[in-house]
Amino acid sequence: MQIFNQISLTNAKGDLFGGVTAAVIALPMALAFGVASGAGAEAGLYGAVLVGLFAALFGGTPTLISEPTGPMTVVFTAVITTMIAANPENGMAMAFTTVMMTGLFQILFSILKLGRYVTMMPYTVISGFMSGIGFILIIIQMPPLLGYASPAGGVLGSLTALPEFFASVKPGEAALGAIALAILFLMPKGWRRFVPPQLLALVVGTLLAIFVLGTGSYRAIGEVPGGLPDIQIPTFTAEQWQHMVLDAVVLALLGSIDALLTSVIADSLTRTQHNSDKELMGQGFGNLASGLFGGLPGAGATMGTVVNIQTGGRTALSGLTRAVILGVVVFGAGALVEPIPKAVLAGIAIKVGIDIIDWDFLRRAHRVSMRGALIMYGVIAMTVFVDLITAVGVGLFVANVLTIRRLADLQSEGVKLLGVPGQEISSECPEATEEEKKILGASNGIVLLCLSGPLIFGSAKAITRQQNDIAEARSLVVDLTDVPHLGVTTSLAIEGAVRDAVGHGCHVYFAGMQEQPKKRLESLGLGKLIGADHWIDTRVDALKRAVAHRAGQVTAST
Repeated sequence: MQIFNQISLTNAKGDLFGGVTAAVIALPMALAFGVASGAGAEAGLYGAVLVGLFAALFGGTPTLISEPTGPMTVVFTAVITTMIAANPENGMAMAFTTVMMTGLFQILFSILKLGRYVTMMPYTVISGFMSGIGFILIIIQMPPLLGYASPAGGVLGSLTALPEFFASVKPGEAALGAIALAILFLMPKGWRRFVPPQLLALVVGTLLAIFVLGTGSYRAIGEVPGGLPDIQIPTFTAEQWQHMVLDAVVLALLGSIDALLTSVIADSLTRTQHNSDKELMGQGFGNLASGLFGGLPGAGATMGTVVNIQTGGRTALSGLTRAVILGVVVFGAGALVEPIPKAVLAGIAIKVGIDIIDWDFLRRAHRVSMRGALIMYGVIAMTVFVDLITAVGVGLFVANVLTIRRLADLQSEGVKLLGVPGQEISSECPEATEEEKKILGASNGIVLLCLSGPLIFGSAKAITRQQNDIAEARSLVVDLTDVPHLGVTTSLAIEGAVRDAVGHGCHVYFAGMQEQPKKRLESLGLGKLIGADHWIDTRVDALKRAVAHRAGQVTAST
């Protein structure tokens, strides 16, 4: 397997321009997320550089731009809060250790080739926790927008403090945040081709703060350490390591879903095909490096990726260009970042939160499926007011239970017992031939257990319900012609029905067996139980054999 991502000079001009544009967009976002997380603006910059660099080098999507994202920042903010509350001295180091573990889990996902399965989650659950994360980001950034530091207690703490903050809002900083939001929402589309709205909001807000409010009269980012970041020594405590592992798994899953969904978007725009497992490897290396050097966790960023592609990026050279440009900012232009108002960054983060919310599905979910809508609303509420782990766990459990119930109902429709006295064969099995209908309608004690489709545990109960009627039959034909796969639970249900029928003196035949179902039933000993000559190729031949056997029995008895 190729170690590095697709890096080529054949599209150098487009890749360089795409990388520069993606870097311009990434800068204000990285600063906003770094400040919002509580780890500092430099953590956002380090994450943007390191996650982007390693994902571009080792990933499996040439045009993917990876950096700290809104969902990852929200979860990491909760991690920081929890770790510092539990261990004020080493809490931040433990949070960055969690980021390293996130990278290791993603590398493990890649080695186990789980890339194709990571995004196999119900849309209602994905939409719910993404929207919940959007609401969280808006709520926790409202205090900085009004000129105050985010209070302790996360979402509930911010909601509790908001009435007081609104009553004593700081007009200057609130105005800066409002101007930033106005630029982000109202900037004409034509202008966006020349300058990203996030960068314009950042520049305009900073200039207004410096020249209108005056330095020192507003809350700014402050000193940003220059030069190489300090290495974060992995730190554990006996009391917190289990929480760290769980948080790392959540971040790894969230980052993997975010990255691979963005890779699908990149594929659709470039008409290419990404390598999911290789992409997880690149994301894992990126988060491992980011945590090691005190950066935020990151994932594939939809906005940066789309802009990169639209401005000419086609290979991983664009992602490398973006990382180099941001690295120059980190190492040589920290002084330019220090006067940026936190209220402006809060405005940028709030706009990200609004964009994360799945407004389209929120508006019409109840029309698509009321059950699906209730799952989504429940996941949103638990994400905002409980925690993401509980929200996703409960959402997946409820969604899977409802799906299993529906599958069971559908599979039950594929279980039919024909030939029962008083039954209308034509309505129950219209596809049966005239010869088959004649045999089954002759009231000669021959019944046909007709099964179809891949049969897992959902059909077992329907088969078990037929056992009383099967027990009264003289001959049973089990038709598995249209069954490509037989699950363990259904196999055991068939075994139970067959053994019960044989115990009542019934002669059993299997018809139309495909390879997998035949091997499974033979492994249960049914081949020896009914005899090798009772495995017949077609349903009609099996019915004829049953008729002939029945006729022989009648003749012998007379």
